Amino acid sequence: QGTRDHPPAHVALRDRLLAAVVTCFKRHGAAAIDTPVLELRETLTGKYGEDTKLIYELQDQGGELLALRYDLTVPFARYLAMNKITNMKRYHIAKVYRRDNPATTRGRYREFYQCDFDIAGQFDPMIPDAECLKIVHEILSDLQLGDFIIKVNDRRILNGVFAVCGIPESKFITTCSTVDKLDKMPWEEVRSEMVGEKGLSPEAADHIGEYVQLHGGLDLIEQLLQDPKLSQNKLAKEGLGDMKLLFEYLTLFGITGKAVLLQPENDHVEEPVSVGSVAGGGRYDGLVGMFDPKGRKVPCVGVSIGIERIFSILEQRVKASGEKVRTTETQVLVATPQKHLLAARLKLISELWDAGIKAEMLYKKDPKLLKQLQYCEDTGIPLAAIIGEQELTDGVVKLRDVAIREEVRM
Repeated sequence: QGTRDHPPAHVALRDRLLAAVVTCFKRHGAAAIDTPVLELRETLTGKYGEDTKLIYELQDQGGELLALRYDLTVPFARYLAMNKITNMKRYHIAKVYRRDNPATTRGRYREFYQCDFDIAGQFDPMIPDAECLKIVHEILSDLQLGDFIIKVNDRRILNGVFAVCGIPESKFITTCSTVDKLDKMPWEEVRSEMVGEKGLSPEAADHIGEYVQLHGGLDLIEQLLQDPKLSQNKLAKEGLGDMKLLFEYLTLFGITGKAVLLQPENDHVEEPVSVGSVAGGGRYDGLVGMFDPKGRKVPCVGVSIGIERIFSILEQRVKASGEKVRTTETQVLVATPQKHLLAARLKLISELWDAGIKAEMLYKKDPKLLKQLQYCEDTGIPLAAIIGEQELTDGVVKLRDVAIREEVRM
């Protein structure tokens, strides 16, 4: 069914990841918002192109046509329009739902978490965009996933390329969807689809190929700005100008080594778990206006971290290393070495809880001490607070370090 139960170890690992992501979002001054899991169907339909068919729709119940949210971006745009908000920096971490073909081994599910960071408002070009890329870089670096590459692009450059290659505007969108497949297919197959399915001439396809197989950063932008044909195209020139600005800011943020323009060379990246992209993002300047009765636009840019796919990488690494993931944060187990001391245990554990200390005890009247200490070892609880008859008489507690088996009386 494309969803799965998550055992405690998975949830503990996920919570650790989510905490790292939230820390990064808060560091950049984002406020948290939440939107309903249910939206009116009309809110979602027509916003995702071909992917509209993947929306989970609910039957008409008393005149309401509802759907489960497909992502966190469209609900955010609706929220901005409904509340007449024109300036906001927010994050939202929640589950979304897609009636997709699941591939659970690659972290592809029908129900999964998205972690979104967005900046809404009218600002000077590329400053918020650069911060969004900095956030992706920070998170992927903090999680120590290994080598990664951030691909950046500007649709205006691609449209300019199509124009100078003689592609009619009516074929821009379909040609663009074919070019997107360069991530997964070699150029020969992409070219074949352009000519065979999309009806482009072999000459035009070859011309496009000269551009879309280029890769690089600021050097490539400078090269394209000098291109005799592309530099004459208004759209491409605007896009390249903004890209140049973006790369200047990324240089100041110290992350240009990880951001590349257009199609990168990533043959050197040997990732043992093939999960595809783990983040995505971009501008959606026209979306808020679709929900505003007067069509008032609010420019927006954002990124989404695909935490489920990152889980897939980390889970497989944990399995391979044999590392044990702690499923609780318990700091101390309250234990007794003799019989008839349940009251002492209950009194002590209550004091610990009231002091904000994470504590557990076994739910037996008279458990054996060995069994209590074994429970600590099995679950990774570092300390045992032992209270026996002698300790009660002396007014002390024996604190045992479970790993090194040393005790102190306090």
